[in-house]
Amino acid sequence: MYEKYIKRMLGMFFALVGVVLLSPIFFVVAILVRWKLGSPIIFKQQRPGKDEKIFTMYKFRTMIDAYDEEGNLLPDEQRLTKFGKWLRSTSLDELPELLNIIKGDMSIVGPRPLLVRYLPYYTEEERKRHSIRPGLTGYAQVNGRNSLSWEEKFLLDIEYKEKVSLKLDFKILLATIKKVLIKEGILMEDLEALDVCRKINEVNNNE
Repeated sequence: MYEKYIKRMLGMFFALVGVVLLSPIFFVVAILVRWKLGSPIIFKQQRPGKDEKIFTMYKFRTMIDAYDEEGNLLPDEQRLTKFGKWLRSTSLDELPELLNIIKGDMSIVGPRPLLVRYLPYYTEEERKRHSIRPGLTGYAQVNGRNSLSWEEKFLLDIEYKEKVSLKLDFKILLATIKKVLIKEGILMEDLEALDVCRKINEVNNNE
């Protein structure tokens, strides 16, 4: 009952409250992003949601548009500015995802949505992480995120799906707040995502 009804209603309520209370921060960050990084202010990217339905995830922009001599975008690491790194380290770039929660694309707590291009590489067991809404933060993110292999992270996502409850969500949310305050940057997924894709491809190529 909690997962099917209460979780969604609570998520929408707290996301709405968050948008209202954090609106001054939204405004300041938006101005800084426009000034330091240019437009568009909001970065949009396709991600798989519940039942692998594709949705558009919103974040504050953290990278500049920079191209090589042939007109190709430079690697992410070269386009990520000092300001962009700060946004990610404080998780302020994730604030627009509150709009995804209000829309019903995401939950406050759930498996972090990775890139669409990874979908063909999941095993049937790993695909279970997509049977619930993805989250702003998740079980893997508060359980040794930086020290875990991608297989371990997926196992934690599936374990969360099996154990989801109000108590567990509350514990994950408190742990997330703590980690953000000490700037562990647990919500920074984008730079890591490329490494995940490479590892998945290596495994599949060796099978």
